[in-house]
Amino acid sequence: MGKVVVCISRTIAAGGEPIGKAVAEQLGYRYVDEEVITLASEKAGLDPKLVADAEHRASILSRLISAITVPPALEAAYYPPRAEVLVPPTQDDLGAFIREAIGEIAEQGNTVIVAHAASLALGARPDVLRVLVTASVATRVHRLRHSANLLSESDAATAVQQSDKERDYYLRRFYHVREELPTHYDLVVNTDVLSIQQAVSAILAAVRA
Repeated sequence: MGKVVVCISRTIAAGGEPIGKAVAEQLGYRYVDEEVITLASEKAGLDPKLVADAEHRASILSRLISAITVPPALEAAYYPPRAEVLVPPTQDDLGAFIREAIGEIAEQGNTVIVAHAASLALGARPDVLRVLVTASVATRVHRLRHSANLLSESDAATAVQQSDKERDYYLRRFYHVREELPTHYDLVVNTDVLSIQQAVSAILAAVRA
């Protein structure tokens, strides 16, 4: 088998998660998503929610500083007992923890990693297949609107726009990618055109090539 790690980057509502799970199931690989955050949090000695926010919000540094400087009586709300954070981690620190976690997970092999810019973290390693799963804004708004019954079309459009902005920020901040390009990946899957199963089949073929 050609590839032992499959990295699936995805835009919101493009279908990256179900595609990743199906690929992992058919290959007999481990599926990893939130485990990246858990491992990075352990390395940083932080609440996983704070590390996750580093991927999505530019305000994470100020929030971390506030958390670290809260009165002792409130400290337990941010850190588990006996956790010690002497120096507030910067955004770059948190990005490094996430990249390190991805690297450790990849070293175990036979893994599908979804999100967290794993494709960029691991680079062009010969044992890694880097996949981007995406779709047009209109398609993603439509899917989000119908998968979350409480969202209006306007709310869905706002959610897609905000998610795309946060994703762009993360790529710029931690990987210095000013413009995401198809050449950052080995395979780009457009789910405007391909069904989930067709996308899975294309990825499997690339893995086994």
